Amino acid sequence: MERLLIHTPEGVRDIYGGELARKHQTEKRLQATFDCYGYQEIQTPAFEFFDVFSKEVGTTPSKDLYKFFDKEGNTLALRPDFTPSIARCAAKYFMEDAMPIRLCYEGNAFTNTTQLQGKLNETTQMGVELIGEDRVEADAEVICLVIDALKACGFDQFTVSVGQIDFFKGICEEAALDEETVLKLREYISVKNYYGAEEVLREAGVATQYLDLLEHAGDICTIDELKDARKMVSNDRSLAAIDRLIDLYDVVDLYGLADYISFDLGMVSKFHYYTGVIFKAFTYGVGDAIVKGGRYDKLLSRFGKDAPAVGCVFLVDDIQSALAAQGVQDPEEENICWIVYDENSRKEALCEIKQMRAAGQKVSAIVRDPGISKAGYEDYAKRNGIKEIRFYGNID
Repeated sequence: MERLLIHTPEGVRDIYGGELARKHQTEKRLQATFDCYGYQEIQTPAFEFFDVFSKEVGTTPSKDLYKFFDKEGNTLALRPDFTPSIARCAAKYFMEDAMPIRLCYEGNAFTNTTQLQGKLNETTQMGVELIGEDRVEADAEVICLVIDALKACGFDQFTVSVGQIDFFKGICEEAALDEETVLKLREYISVKNYYGAEEVLREAGVATQYLDLLEHAGDICTIDELKDARKMVSNDRSLAAIDRLIDLYDVVDLYGLADYISFDLGMVSKFHYYTGVIFKAFTYGVGDAIVKGGRYDKLLSRFGKDAPAVGCVFLVDDIQSALAAQGVQDPEEENICWIVYDENSRKEALCEIKQMRAAGQKVSAIVRDPGISKAGYEDYAKRNGIKEIRFYGNID
């Protein structure tokens, strides 16, 4: 039993040393990009009332939440997703603000995904939320921020795939699908399982032409193909979705970043609070998106503030995996100096240590263990990435 205490539960892990230093390096670069775009930091609690993440909000299913009770009997949940928390917070503190609000965050999110092999239950997330702006320029700003942030992290080979949830919703309305069928169809389409989607439509007695339309929509990539896609549909909602994406492309092109985006009209999200543009960033080395985001114009109204919004989340752990796989992240130098001293040289050593720390140098003060030789200290320092070691006193 005692031995089990040194292990972590399934789905979480320890991070230390060089790996943690590199993770902090990525976080600093992401935050620097957020700062450049004028986003201000906000910190929300690690747990909220359960209703903040309820089914009605359209976030993570209840079965995947970590739930518990406070002493008053209220049901609480560890946050699985930052966006509802930010929406709740914005509604509380910026209720009367009419001007756009730019917020950014960093922290850990918790989802009980043990059934998904290889997925962590605790992940570090960073992201931005632009609240109170419904123009296409806001969509483009967040997407351009994603591109600049990934470039700052060291990526040069990645793409941001952009879709529009109203394209899917317009087709469902045209096919006169009921809500239950739409939810089932959305679940299959979100993972590109067109066999499952075909079965749903067959059970609903709907013409398979709509499945062909959705499947073909996933092949749309370029701006020219997007413009041609207007011929594929006739309903106003899907046409408006395509036009919004064309406008978005024009704005991103003005930023000079259009080469980094592609389109996927078949894209849908598991989060039901998305109402318009949705996007995911992909690169080599991981099997899933490293950034996800979109527009959610109805979410804040659930907390009392009627305001449009768009945002995204950077999945820091997956970003680190991709950087490692591509070998593009510079090693983070510790630049720690070890000063090893014996009792006879204590005064001299501590004086030097004080001066070095005052000058901003990282210093570890180590009282010499008689059982460890000078060579032993040097070998241990080398294995732990310590670049400099000094000895004071009689140390052989």
